[in-house]
Amino acid sequence: MLGPALAMTGIVWATAGCSVGSDDSSHASGDVVVFAAASLTEAFSDIGEAFEAARPDTTVTFNFAGSSELAAQIVEGAPVDVFASADATNMTKVTDAGAHAGPPLPFATNRPEIIVEAGNPLGITGVGDLARRDLVVVTCAPEVPCGSYAADVFAEAGVEVEPASYERNVKAVVTKVELGEADAGIVYATDVVAAGDDADGVEIPDGLGVQAEYPIVPLVGAPNPAAGREFISFVLGDEGRRILTDHGFGTP
Repeated sequence: MLGPALAMTGIVWATAGCSVGSDDSSHASGDVVVFAAASLTEAFSDIGEAFEAARPDTTVTFNFAGSSELAAQIVEGAPVDVFASADATNMTKVTDAGAHAGPPLPFATNRPEIIVEAGNPLGITGVGDLARRDLVVVTCAPEVPCGSYAADVFAEAGVEVEPASYERNVKAVVTKVELGEADAGIVYATDVVAAGDDADGVEIPDGLGVQAEYPIVPLVGAPNPAAGREFISFVLGDEGRRILTDHGFGTP
């Protein structure tokens, strides 16, 4: 769950005259640099296109990677307008460093899911199967949100799983399963949707699953702070939420 600083909805920023949740056209212009969790790749790419269409004078540049990697780059001073994390832990690293220029706001939810090869040839039916010695299972590294969520799922299920490798981000886990280099992995439900016919998913029961909540924040030292705040408003607005829902995300 998100901490008190993140569990805030319906907030209106008084600064820069920007109302969060509005996606009306405005005077935003220039480049907007957005660091976003790898699991947001497809959804945010579509949101970026919609934002640029609504604001023709803007260009959105994304850096998609593991939230821990992105947070480290931001704390080290990377020039970024917006950070969207897949968990509260890595967002807290940014806020503890004083790199935030406003309150982090939750904008989407997600759930862990098992990803398997297309057709599920090995008959994986649940988390307990991932402890099988004949399976090659991969997860994200422990410091990456999807790796932390995977560890929580294994602990809740009471199973011991020895991953064959720890990947830098969730898309690397997806790729290994799609290529047949791994039999299964823990990703997000949205990643299974994005994989389409290249992989299948096995749902994790509610009793074992951990809901992931995604916060977004404007950053100190942003190259284009006004446009960055407008991008956040767009994500939180009707069009942004519709796109997120279309990609399988929930709303907080």
